[in-house]
Amino acid sequence: MDAAKEWLEGLRSFAADHREQRPVAPPKEVDAAWHAERAILGASLATRLAESEAIRAAWLQRGHAGAGPALVLTTSPAGLTAVASLLDGASDLSPLVGDRFVAVTELEYRLWCIKHPDEASTRHVNLWSWVKTSVPPQRWGEFAAFPIADGESYWLHREGMAGAGALDRRACHLWRWNGRHASLLRAFVQEGRVLPPSAPGRSSESAGCEG
Repeated sequence: MDAAKEWLEGLRSFAADHREQRPVAPPKEVDAAWHAERAILGASLATRLAESEAIRAAWLQRGHAGAGPALVLTTSPAGLTAVASLLDGASDLSPLVGDRFVAVTELEYRLWCIKHPDEASTRHVNLWSWVKTSVPPQRWGEFAAFPIADGESYWLHREGMAGAGALDRRACHLWRWNGRHASLLRAFVQEGRVLPPSAPGRSSESAGCEG
């Protein structure tokens, strides 16, 4: 077993043990917001996981030796459910991703890396994808170009990759939540800056649970 695979199996075992103490599961009453979050993450992760071979190739181009890196996705409970669905037995993605992949929570990943650091990414590539569903009103001024109605709120979908060299990226996408479904307001926003208005006629995606 090479170093990357050994590191991955250690993380996999650690996460399983950690969940025995702190279970990661959908809420007892799954609501529309949870379904919308899962839909957003599922759509994004389908694209990222389809890039698995390119990610491994980019990692190898950095001069690393071995069969390839561990691919570690950090995400929320909704994201864990989404990726499990994407990689079920009938999925075309499963052979692409292979056995050098694990999906864990941010906490599980950070706790593992404290004792088993890999800051130079010689063993793994970290992908992340999660939705901040509690953007505080103090920040809403950043998004004034995209006004929302009373009772609505902003969501931020944060995603990225580190350790793959040329493919490393980070992005944030602005969504609106109205209590029933989420609509994409603008992709690739830069947090901390007031956003300009979008181009006229721009369509938006949506994710959610009607009814």
